[in-house]
Parts: sequence; C-alpha cells; structure tokens
Amino acid sequence: MRRFALAFGLAAVVAGTVGTRQIVGQSAPPAAGAKDYIVVFHGDERDVAALAEAHGRAYGVEIHHIYESALKGYAATISAARLADVQRDPRVAFVSDDRPVHAAVQSVPTGINRIDAELSSHFGSNAGWNTAVAVIDTGSGPHSELNIVGGKNCSTGRSYSDGNGHGTHVAGTIGALTNSAGVVGVAPGIPIYSVRVLDNTGNGSWSTVICGIDWVTANAASLKISVANMSIEGSGADDGNCGNTNNDALHRAICASVAAGVTYVVAAGNDSLNLAGIVPATYDEVLTVTAVADYNGQPGGGAAATCRAGVDDTPGDFSNFATPGSADEAHTIAAPGVCIQSTWKGGGYNTISGTSMASPHVAGVAALCINAGLCTGGPSGVRNQLRLDASVQPIDYGFTGDPNSQSASRYYGYLVAARY
Repeated sequence: MRRFALAFGLAAVVAGTVGTRQIVGQSAPPAAGAKDYIVVFHGDERDVAALAEAHGRAYGVEIHHIYESALKGYAATISAARLADVQRDPRVAFVSDDRPVHAAVQSVPTGINRIDAELSSHFGSNAGWNTAVAVIDTGSGPHSELNIVGGKNCSTGRSYSDGNGHGTHVAGTIGALTNSAGVVGVAPGIPIYSVRVLDNTGNGSWSTVICGIDWVTANAASLKISVANMSIEGSGADDGNCGNTNNDALHRAICASVAAGVTYVVAAGNDSLNLAGIVPATYDEVLTVTAVADYNGQPGGGAAATCRAGVDDTPGDFSNFATPGSADEAHTIAAPGVCIQSTWKGGGYNTISGTSMASPHVAGVAALCINAGLCTGGPSGVRNQLRLDASVQPIDYGFTGDPNSQSASRYYGYLVAARY
C-alpha cells in the first residue's frame, strides 16, 4: 500500500452562552482586573433580585443575569478588590468562576455534502440497518463515532483495532454516527467490521489481504456483510479470468467473495497513471473509485484550495484513471478524495487526501442503496446501478473531467450520487 501525506485541519467551534434574566440599570463598570463569576446564595434566600442588586450597589459588581429557579444567585463581573467582600457575605454559599462553553457542533464533511448524502432517506438516523460493511485496511477504531461490531486481524495477530489511522478515516467516511459532535458519514451508524490486513506503517502483502477477504467471505451471510471497502493498491493486471490464467491468487479470492454476494469497492490508486496496472483496481469484478478535488461541498467549481493545492471540481492531480473505451471504464466511478475530514485513531479527527478517501464514499452509497432495496442483482447489479444513477444526474452536478467533459485519454467516471 502507498503511504499518504497527512494534512491537519481544525474544525470551527461555535461559542454558546447560557443565561436567564438580563438586568438593566447596572452600576458603573468595575475596575480593571475584574473577572466574571457566578455568585450562589443559600437555597432559602427569598428575594434574590433585591439581594443581587444590593450587591451591585455595595460592591460595584456588574450584574449580567439573576437566577431564581435552578439555583438562587446571579452572574456578574467582579473586581479583584471586591471579590473577597462578596464571598464574606453570610448570605453567599459560594462563588464560582464563569467558565466558557461551546456548542457541540457536528460538521458535514465537504465530500459528504458534495455527493448529496445529506439528502438520503437514512441520513438522520443511526438505526435501521439490515446490512453491514467490512473495512479491509489498517484496522478501524476504536472511536466513539463508529459502530465497530467485530472484525479480524490478519496482520499483527493481535487486536483488529487501527494502528495507523488510515482505516479509521475510511470507516468514518462510510459510517460516522449522526450526533452532536465530530463528523458524519455517508451511512451513519452502519455496522462496520474491522478487518486488519495492514500493519502500523500501512503495509501488508497479498497473503494478509487474502486472509481478510477469506474472513469476509466466510462470514458474509451470517454477519450480513454486503459491501467491503479496500482502499489499498499494488501492481498487477487483470487476466479477464479471475486470476486463473495468470495465477493471481488475490483476483481469484475477490471473485469468490463477489460470488458470495459481497460488493467490493476499491481505490483507483494515487500515481496519476492508467489503473490497468494497479490491483485490485483493474479487476472487472470490483467498483473502482477515482478521486475528485472539491473544497466546499458544492458543484460549480471556483472554491479556493484548502489543505493542498488543486482546482475545485476537477480530478485529483494524483488520481489514477481508466482508458476511455477500455474494460476498466465499465467499473469506474468518481468520488471526493481531496482534503477529506474524517475520524482518526485515538478518538480524534484528521484531514487527508487520496483515492483511499474517495473509495469509502462509494462504499457508503452502495450500502445505502442495498439497504433501501434499490440495488439488486448482487454485486454486478450494485455496480451497474450506482454508475447508472451517477450518469443521469443533472449536468451541473458533475465536475470538469467527468465523462461529459473528459479528455481523450483519461476516464474518471461520473460523480457518485447518494440520494437513496
């Protein structure tokens, strides 16, 4: 697997305020060095307003709020010179610092917004799933935003949790919970199986990847795993015969897993090359995802670049591509893959780029479509339905470089649409 550069992003936080009754006719502002406090009276105090206003006159405090129900007291700015006077008042139980608070804001990442995932029928709920997704990667989680329900370690032989961060990022784009914090995924709350086939450095081998595919295939029916995301790449070719002609064990394993009903969504790779030399991207049986640069979650282009240089609503400058008219064109689709914010190991969040980040957008959409009963006919039906639905979106939904405006030598596919 290729290593990906990391670009750290900061989420904006919205400040909130808490208060009850505002007070007018205040005394003059207190002296310099004053701070904000909450003065709490004993619970038997009857005339809170009168006592608060008496403090304002006696101690020069600037009162902001009076509290009479949840507690008895007031909020005020008090000078350092008069704080002890307020605390000594026998009617005061204690004085507390007035500490800042912030609204717990959940952000909708630009990629989620760009493919209209917020318009899907499932977007507002974490429940109601009759299918699950396997993330075959560096492991996934643990993370409070992910519904990790099990997994397998084929790499280090220990926990299937993430030792790198990459797999947790992928899982978050697929299914981060809809709640009051962090980010949200394409298919919020979907059960995710963490299949660890890469080590802490993001490296593995065909043998470890096949181990993961083997586990998914054995458990697909009982665990309802209908989609597997593989944001990994290596060199190879498609013999058009599931690896039986060119002795490709990885290809043969994927074909068997597809026959068991699992839709494989894979990254196109990050070499700015024809994906015909990249596996599993070139295998006809998978759905291969190229990366689009989108910086504001909206169509039309023109947004300024954020975490890395690029042109809004164009193919990622690193993204691999298919040759127009080739067999690879028939299983290639596009998704946002530049400056994607998602979950990260250790419970945090990170913003990174790559076709690894594009692939889970499509994996989430595939799960939405299957869960809604709109993608039928097995994995080939899923591939065809998603590509068809992407191709019939309004022309202004797409990007410069899609099949409506492609060059003669590069095919990136239509932008996936998540309106299921």
